[in-house]
Amino acid sequence: MKEKTKTASARKDLKGLAIALGIGIVLFAIALPSLVQAAPKSIRRGDRGETVRVIQQKLKRWGYLNGAVDGIFGSDTENAVKYFQRKNGLQVDGIVGTKTAAYIGIQLPNSTSSNSSSSSGSVSNADLNLLARIVYGEARGEPYTGQVAVAAVVLNRVRSSQFPNSISGVAYQPGAFSIVADGQINLTPNSTAIRAARDALNGWDPTGGAIYYYNPAKTTNKWIYSRPVITRIGNHVFAR
Repeated sequence: MKEKTKTASARKDLKGLAIALGIGIVLFAIALPSLVQAAPKSIRRGDRGETVRVIQQKLKRWGYLNGAVDGIFGSDTENAVKYFQRKNGLQVDGIVGTKTAAYIGIQLPNSTSSNSSSSSGSVSNADLNLLARIVYGEARGEPYTGQVAVAAVVLNRVRSSQFPNSISGVAYQPGAFSIVADGQINLTPNSTAIRAARDALNGWDPTGGAIYYYNPAKTTNKWIYSRPVITRIGNHVFAR
């Protein structure tokens, strides 16, 4: 009689274990899509879609892409990505992974991080970092207000119809910033540059709407002197 009781109890335990395992499998299956979705997807040759089109538009605008903006990641786009990576000190593989995407200023599909527009008062971490790198490359050593002013000029350009409509577009517009050509844009910004970028993003514009700035002691561009001057902060003159 005791043997029968033990057998029945064992069967009951096995049945409970099977039910628990079944529930666990179901819950994992439900959670799996969200786990997969959380991982950023790299963009590479053979991909198609709106993200590819955005990449092409940016590379075309900055002079890296000679081919069509058609949403198809072909050899022309791959070569343009390699050109961009080579110029910006990135791994040259022709694939838009997380780091290359951050430099281009886009959010990869399936990423869970924020990608708000700069005009809404908040931006992605990639845009904040890029703006801070511009500040650090262009204005480290300047007074803090002057560093905020440089960031403000970038944001004023984003808002202006005369310039690209994104921080990355303004940063990598051909000939816009010497720090892109000499590689200083790839330097790691310090905490002051990051804070200055944040202050500008939060609405502080010490320049009063400037879209140009220059150092009179260094510039060789005679045209810049024709721009109406708004103010001077540190070594930089700010103009519209």
